[in-house]
Amino acid sequence: MRQHSINPADYRCSVLAAQLADEWVKITRALGIGDGGANYGSAVRKFATFTDEYTPTLGLDPVGARLDGDEIDLVEVIYAWEEALRREFPQSKHPYTLVKALLALIEQRASAGGRVGEKLKARAQAPTAFRAPRGKPLDEFPNAERIALRDAARNQVRATETRLAHGKGLLATGVDPRDGGWRSVPNLLWAARAGMITSKVLKRELPSEPKWWPLEIRDLLPAWTDDGRSRRPGVRALVRALGRMLCAAEMDLHAFRVLLLLGMSDTTPEELHDLKAGDIEFTDGGVRLVQQKLRAGRIRADLHPEQPAPPVEAGAYFAGAGAWDVPGLLRRLLAVTNLAREAFACEPWLFLAVDYRKETGGLGTLCAEFTHDKRRFTHWITSQRDSSGSPLAISEPHDVRRLRKTAKVVRAVALGGSLTDLAGDDHHIEIYRGHYAPGTTSHVLAGRAINRSQQWVFERVTDKPVLIDAAAVPRLEEPEVAQSLGLSSAQAKAIGTGDLDMGLTHCRDPYDSPHRSDGKVCHVAPAMCMLCRNAVIFTSQLPRLLMLSDHIERMRAALPPPQWQAVWGRQAAALNEVFAECADLLPAARQQVTDLGLRLDLPLGQRTEFGR
Repeated sequence: MRQHSINPADYRCSVLAAQLADEWVKITRALGIGDGGANYGSAVRKFATFTDEYTPTLGLDPVGARLDGDEIDLVEVIYAWEEALRREFPQSKHPYTLVKALLALIEQRASAGGRVGEKLKARAQAPTAFRAPRGKPLDEFPNAERIALRDAARNQVRATETRLAHGKGLLATGVDPRDGGWRSVPNLLWAARAGMITSKVLKRELPSEPKWWPLEIRDLLPAWTDDGRSRRPGVRALVRALGRMLCAAEMDLHAFRVLLLLGMSDTTPEELHDLKAGDIEFTDGGVRLVQQKLRAGRIRADLHPEQPAPPVEAGAYFAGAGAWDVPGLLRRLLAVTNLAREAFACEPWLFLAVDYRKETGGLGTLCAEFTHDKRRFTHWITSQRDSSGSPLAISEPHDVRRLRKTAKVVRAVALGGSLTDLAGDDHHIEIYRGHYAPGTTSHVLAGRAINRSQQWVFERVTDKPVLIDAAAVPRLEEPEVAQSLGLSSAQAKAIGTGDLDMGLTHCRDPYDSPHRSDGKVCHVAPAMCMLCRNAVIFTSQLPRLLMLSDHIERMRAALPPPQWQAVWGRQAAALNEVFAECADLLPAARQQVTDLGLRLDLPLGQRTEFGR
């Protein structure tokens, strides 16, 4: 139960506050709002406070503010309040929520026949001045971080299983401490298993100071650091340590959740968290889970098949008590939480944790929420170490929903296909498009697909220029030579006399340009000649091409890489192919450029657009 209240006498605009508070009570009861309509109450308080502060700046007394009066223009006050909220919460949905709540209260009063000014009524029916900001979709974890999280979680699972196996062995040797004594760890574990351990009992049975406890008991306590915030470990820490020797704690269960979410692309974190032991059915081929998606209002059963175990070489080391697929992880999770179900009266949650309970001073069970202070996903990440002993370098935000997106991306990379295939059976296509497709990996895959398709088109549409060596130039007008080069006799003669020189190369037919279809003269020469099927290059033109190559390299330093690639990248690749066919002639051509002081003639736009 939560109690909310507003005292109109706390505000100078007490009539306005009372009128809005009455509407708050009505709308909360009418809609059956479970939390008492906290947003509506907050909107009333904040707007009344703002009215008290803002109206005196207009030379008005806030006492006159009311919904059924015109002494103060409340429409102007609402707009000013929206501006103030946007400045106070620039990147939050909170201003939008508060203004929508206020307008809903005013509109409800008007709809019920209450007196509301016509201008104010029109404002209540209009949308807010600012839209709710759209949050940026969470990105998936990069593959290296996914592997790091997976390995850290596996190490945590192994460590948890090892610790519980050690505690189970000690428990088997323990006896009732009322007969065998309270200063033995096995006996304390026996008492914890029987529900006899509380901080009050330990204070009575053990020395008052932990330094006088037996060494084997003191070794169970966590290390104490004098940081001014933590307390010296005592009986509470001992109760918690005994519980961790027998059952999994909440921080231990993070590792299972990480591995399961990485292996179950069709399961949301809340569906996994809400599972109970009765929702899990093991079959010959895997495990069947009955999952509830509360937001979608549906229940479905999913079968997760067992994965074939990888071959293990002779002598290979494997530390673990089972498989790492979904059925194997669920078996291991049920095993580490089984003792808690047997020892304590509790609901059969899958993620069942044991911890110290303040109300009883002993051990108790709870469903791991993963939201308590210092027990969130981010705290688990910061407590992990990689193989070198360094903290895990995981990008923020440390949001568990990114694990699901990572699993979705892995599925997309493995399956490919259309959005229908990638969305699977647990999403609409638009949901996948809006929440999963914007991820970095999806963008990279889409970019690669576009590049492949463009390259496929370029390879079929664009032909290479024809390179004619010096020995073939005198024989160019011979029919056999011209035909072998794909030229007619008239074209060969015109090229030989220089009539079709386009500045960088010769051209078979300037009126048959692949860059236009209206039969007019080519309009992109010489900028696109290196990418044209009509281009014919003589070795005597190599100095020009070398100067063009130098110009392209200067543009590489002046332009951003994406822009340079779009403008000059394909031409640079075509030039490199030409130079590779006549590499032995390039030194002489380079020397000719220097000796003759040649200058490259390019259209003015290509020189000035990038060199201002």
